[in-house]
Amino acid sequence: MSNVYSTQEQLKTISKILTGYLKLPFSGDAIPGALMESIVSEVKSGQVLNTYDFIDILNQSKKVGWQVKSTKASTPVTWKRAKIPNSLQLIKDSNNSAQGLQKLGDTIIKFCNDHALESINEYGLDEIGYSRLIVHKDGILTYFEKILCTKANPKIFHESEFEWKWSTPKKTKKKEQLPALHGFHKPSKKKWFAWHGLGENQLHFSGEKAWWPSDGINKIDFSFPKERLSQAQLIKLLNEISAVQ
Repeated sequence: MSNVYSTQEQLKTISKILTGYLKLPFSGDAIPGALMESIVSEVKSGQVLNTYDFIDILNQSKKVGWQVKSTKASTPVTWKRAKIPNSLQLIKDSNNSAQGLQKLGDTIIKFCNDHALESINEYGLDEIGYSRLIVHKDGILTYFEKILCTKANPKIFHESEFEWKWSTPKKTKKKEQLPALHGFHKPSKKKWFAWHGLGENQLHFSGEKAWWPSDGINKIDFSFPKERLSQAQLIKLLNEISAVQ
């Protein structure tokens, strides 16, 4: 079995820790990404990197790393700021021909693949996994894991599976929104990418929803706790912990 995946006991441990956090009075209705990284890293005997590398967690002995994401189901996943080399010329060419448009899109896909490959080479990895927490509107949380790429097959995406189109500019009461480059996944005929290269270079990845599992393999579902600790209960608990020498 791949080292990317947790055992059933590890999945249960992750859900129990998260449920415990959600019982705190200040926890809100989402799980911070940094907390998610710490929990998964502890359960998997890894380390949190706190870098701009593709992977967030590393287990060097098993030669595996994980990218970790934690958002509400309705929140788009941000790949990262995609600062594409020679972007000004590529954008200009994309407005002049279909070939130029495809070249810009191919460059974005290559950027994504190269980002993962850099971590494979930097840390000598055999596999990169995806560790994902989704907070649904109905009070259910889903945690799942999947293999993104391997040393033998380092490409996450293939350029030939995408076609590209600049969006129509939108006007709001406050300002005019700049066009974004949309990448459509040909097999599913759905938009997977939106690159805001005329602004802050954000690369949103809505195609991530295609990775959400439909069955129970390598995932666990659990609910928000029905009750939370009161402020007084939390203060009492913290006082008891501080008294332990």
